[in-house]
Amino acid sequence: MKWHVFMLMLCLCGSQISTAQEHLVSLPDSPRPQPAIIVGTVLDVDDDTVPGATVVLQGSREGSRTVASNDKGFFEFSDLDPQVYRITVNADGFATWTSPDVTIQPGQYLILTVPKLRVAKALTTVNVGYSAEEIATEQVRAEEQQRIFGIIPNFYIAYDPNAVPLTTKLKFQLAAKVAFDPVTFLGVGFLAASQQAGGTPNYREGAIGYAERYGADYADGITDIMVGGAILPSLLHQDPRYFYKGTGTNKSRAIHALSSPFVCRGDNGKPQPNYSTMGGDLAAAALSNAYYPPSNRGPGLFLTNFFIDTGQRAAANLAQEFILRRLTPKAKGKK
Repeated sequence: MKWHVFMLMLCLCGSQISTAQEHLVSLPDSPRPQPAIIVGTVLDVDDDTVPGATVVLQGSREGSRTVASNDKGFFEFSDLDPQVYRITVNADGFATWTSPDVTIQPGQYLILTVPKLRVAKALTTVNVGYSAEEIATEQVRAEEQQRIFGIIPNFYIAYDPNAVPLTTKLKFQLAAKVAFDPVTFLGVGFLAASQQAGGTPNYREGAIGYAERYGADYADGITDIMVGGAILPSLLHQDPRYFYKGTGTNKSRAIHALSSPFVCRGDNGKPQPNYSTMGGDLAAAALSNAYYPPSNRGPGLFLTNFFIDTGQRAAANLAQEFILRRLTPKAKGKK
């Protein structure tokens, strides 16, 4: 009798356990926390967007995810679980940036503040097997591809702050490249036409007068280029190029550009009085007295041409610092 009672109680207990298990199985899963989103924009120190930057998201409880910034520098990570993340941004030519730990809450929409990317520090060592002259030759070859809007020569701009000094041969090569570029001839023609319309200098009118103005303008330009860009830089061991700054405050960049006609980089890498550029402007201004009309010659012509050339150079370098870099598609070095 006791055995039958024991079996009955065991059956009842088993039934209750089974029922409890069924209830446990039928309990719904815990709901997933609302996913979060992280977005951001990659910019450089000039407030230009950096497209194609590699952005890596590393979570504390899961593997990494990688996206690329779009053409506006924007990136997004969606459907994120709440946890601690770290973001790394890497782009060609720029120093890598890594965020501090970021704790994400359920459903959070976080706009990540990415500091403006700075240009990566250039290596100061030279690869074994390559001479400084070979490296300088490659730099000049790249600079000879620099054209504003892909058309107008922009060869005398060094975007690499650690560019290797030019040899005498390369200084003359660069000067000749500018002097005999087809766009240079077209530019001189446009200048001569505008002078013809204004009746200055006092050459004759008509085709003969235009030819005289064209010849005078080209002589001014080629004297300035060859003397200030090749002959004096070779004799004085100075670099005739403008070295783009690209970083710092707008004031410091403007001072750098406006002082460039008076201060240059020597072949030893140190700043020096820019005797080469000033000498080229003075030579062009002085020689103009030999072929300008007698009514235009004299100290006035000399001083006017010198100050015009110097002022135009300062204004051009100011434009280089803030505008023309963006309009030169093949410019390499700083972004």
